[in-house]
Amino acid sequence: MHLPKQLSLRFADALKNLTDDVTYASMIRSTNDPKFGDYQANCAMPLSKQLGGKKPRELAAEIVEQLKVDEFCDPPEIAGPGFINLRLKNAFLLDQLRAMLVDDRCLVSKVESPRRIIVDFSSPNVAKPMHVGHIRSTVIGDSLARTLRFLGHEVITDNHLGDWGTQFGIIIYGYKHFGDPEQVAKDPVPELAKLYRLVNQLIEYRKAKRSTETLAENIAVAEVELSACQQESESISDPKEGKKAKKRLASAQSKLKSAESQLQGANKKIAAVESDSDLFAKAEAHVNVDEAVLQETVKLHQGDVENLRLWEEFLPHCKNEINRVYDALSIEFDHTLGESFYHSMLAGVVENLEKRGLARDSEGAVCVFLDGFDAPMIVQKKDGAYLYATTDLATLSYRLEQFHPDEIVYVVDTRQSEHFEKLFALAKNIGMEDVKLVHVNFGTVLGEDGRPMKTRSGTLIGLEGLLADAVDRARQVVCNPDRIMKIDPPMDAAEQSEVAEVVGLGAIKYADLSHHRTSDYRFSLDKMVSLDGNTSAYIQYSFARTQGILRKAGWSEQSVTSIDPSICEFTHPAERALALLLLRMEEALATVHQDYAPNALVDYLYETAKAYAVFNDNCHVLKAESEEIATLRLALVTLCGRVLRLGLDLLGIRVIARM
Repeated sequence: MHLPKQLSLRFADALKNLTDDVTYASMIRSTNDPKFGDYQANCAMPLSKQLGGKKPRELAAEIVEQLKVDEFCDPPEIAGPGFINLRLKNAFLLDQLRAMLVDDRCLVSKVESPRRIIVDFSSPNVAKPMHVGHIRSTVIGDSLARTLRFLGHEVITDNHLGDWGTQFGIIIYGYKHFGDPEQVAKDPVPELAKLYRLVNQLIEYRKAKRSTETLAENIAVAEVELSACQQESESISDPKEGKKAKKRLASAQSKLKSAESQLQGANKKIAAVESDSDLFAKAEAHVNVDEAVLQETVKLHQGDVENLRLWEEFLPHCKNEINRVYDALSIEFDHTLGESFYHSMLAGVVENLEKRGLARDSEGAVCVFLDGFDAPMIVQKKDGAYLYATTDLATLSYRLEQFHPDEIVYVVDTRQSEHFEKLFALAKNIGMEDVKLVHVNFGTVLGEDGRPMKTRSGTLIGLEGLLADAVDRARQVVCNPDRIMKIDPPMDAAEQSEVAEVVGLGAIKYADLSHHRTSDYRFSLDKMVSLDGNTSAYIQYSFARTQGILRKAGWSEQSVTSIDPSICEFTHPAERALALLLLRMEEALATVHQDYAPNALVDYLYETAKAYAVFNDNCHVLKAESEEIATLRLALVTLCGRVLRLGLDLLGIRVIARM
């Protein structure tokens, strides 16, 4: 049940003689302090400004006089300058709890107008093992798909794999020049990953060698600019001009710092190769490695028999590697249509754009120039190669023809924002206006030092190893001997392993989803697996406590099927506070849907678990004063368990009955 929506409808009726603007009726929010009621309407103050002539409190009184909420609210109260405080009737809350007991959806209604939504997420390059950078798209996309589907939408998930192009050109080149066929056949995944890293390092080395002179020149230019800005800043006496000069100075300092950082990064790549005699010898023997890799890629695209054979040989091994990670995380896709699937369509995409007059030649490349963008969208390079933009256009056309979606959601990091802005603008120009296109962007996973999370050698941390570390850390925390010896009956080794896996993998997902997707966040396994604070372990433990109480009472979740509002009543504030939160799940999911932000659900689950802890500390269930009180409290325990389990499931996180 979405209570703010119900209240908004009543406020719309109360406001119809005052304004036609429906936004005022929706100015209702939940409160954090019971003294302000359960919900608060804030429409009187802004409306008084629009109407003029009436004080907000007077207008609030007029609104309250017309407001019909008697069946579920106590008489509204006007507070402060014109806030309208609304407190739900206890009888109404109890009646909703009774309805919730026989509804496995926890009173979450389905959307009135379901849509067909494609969720495009994860999409790793399969030529190398998945790393920590892939976790965000994977868990955010999975949670959004689960939530949208639960709300009644028809959801189609697609993993747009990077299974074609330059990354396989790198592997093929590495195999031909550095590979040991016997070793690759014996242990394909690590050997191919090793070849990829080697060739990529050689490419980066050559790029760094070519860039140092230019980067040094950039530093010199930035130093001159900074010196000029410093002199200007010191000579200005006018305060306004001084502020402008300070901004220019800050910009110059930033440019210099960036240029120095780029040169430092290039020198680091050079040193890593030249300090290793074997690696340096390879670099000297493969001076044109980047051009050679490009040629191998072109040959693959053109259907070269040998390169196509190697691609077909390597691809299944690469897919098996990433599928192990998906299996561990319980991630499933309806489709895994990678870049290779669309390759044969790319020439037609470019031809169609040229026929429409949307693409033209620019210095040998085929480009689309879009209004509002400085740089064009390149759809075919001078050498004939296609780009991500071309593949994405082909993918979009295919999805529209095959699936007829109302909406396509791309869960891709923020660095690709301009790419998607151009893609969506071009789609509109082509006539793809009937489908809603959404870029669900997200930030970066950082280490505890606040920098992008990498190994000591500078490479991104492998995701499979990270998941294993999380399970091990969870085992140390949740299954330590001092803790589990208190559990009766004792946990055997198999149960301990299951608990460690569920808690460890849940910790990784929950920690990511607990932050707003656009934010960067610091990765800390110690904090993630803690039993205290906003962690999955805390929520999972809260669920386990609900199950423990039901077991001790000799009840199952199905035992409590009804409560009688005419007999039961709240006898402690913690009961009512928990009941109110249990009825707010639909509100949380509506926010997830509206903002494509799973952290709204995480926040809700954490608040619910905290309310349950307060309830548990203050309200005896098994030793309640009367049967009626015990029944109500068992109902609250039952419903809390259901809400926590359902919420975690929508986040892609499992629960266990004992912790």
